[in-house]
Amino acid sequence: MPHHSQVEIERKYDVEAEARHPQLVGVGAVAVQGEPVRHELVATYFDTPDLALAQQRTAVRVRRGGHDAGWHVKLPAEEGRTELHWPLTDDDEPPAELREHLRSIIGDAQLVPIARVTNQRDSVVLQDAAGFEVAELTDDHVRSEDLRAGGTREWREWEVELLAGAPDTRERRTALLDGIEERLLAAGARPSASSSKLQRALGL
Repeated sequence: MPHHSQVEIERKYDVEAEARHPQLVGVGAVAVQGEPVRHELVATYFDTPDLALAQQRTAVRVRRGGHDAGWHVKLPAEEGRTELHWPLTDDDEPPAELREHLRSIIGDAQLVPIARVTNQRDSVVLQDAAGFEVAELTDDHVRSEDLRAGGTREWREWEVELLAGAPDTRERRTALLDGIEERLLAAGARPSASSSKLQRALGL
């Protein structure tokens, strides 16, 4: 089963229910702010019973809904995270090729569902003057279920992820993210207390 990979560079922010995301035109190369597009996303996360993946800052999920539905593995990287993608399967059994990628971490251990995250997402694409997609701002209303210990959580967050048209140097990418962050903080956001939805779902 073929897979592909990409580098994911993003920042997350906690926001209150009444917050409104600001206009970002004029930040760096951002010249066009698109209209929001809504997606309903449901992701089930997997790990070994002793959370061997979480200990290595690695996450496995199957997501249904949205433009990147499928199996995802997120791995730590020098800048952002590396994300590997496989197509959806008919069930919630991780593909054999995905397991093989993780063998050095999990060996032959079983992968079991540990959390489910349901997300109502409004996505806004930011483009430069030439029409290249620079970044995506998402407004997430999230409900999570801890499948190990039980319990649910609900929260709202904004997420900014760089896209293919983002600046081609780390310094300029950081400057763009800093500029966007300045406007988001002014609109009432604050840097997220958790580095991922999975961490928050598990109360880590």
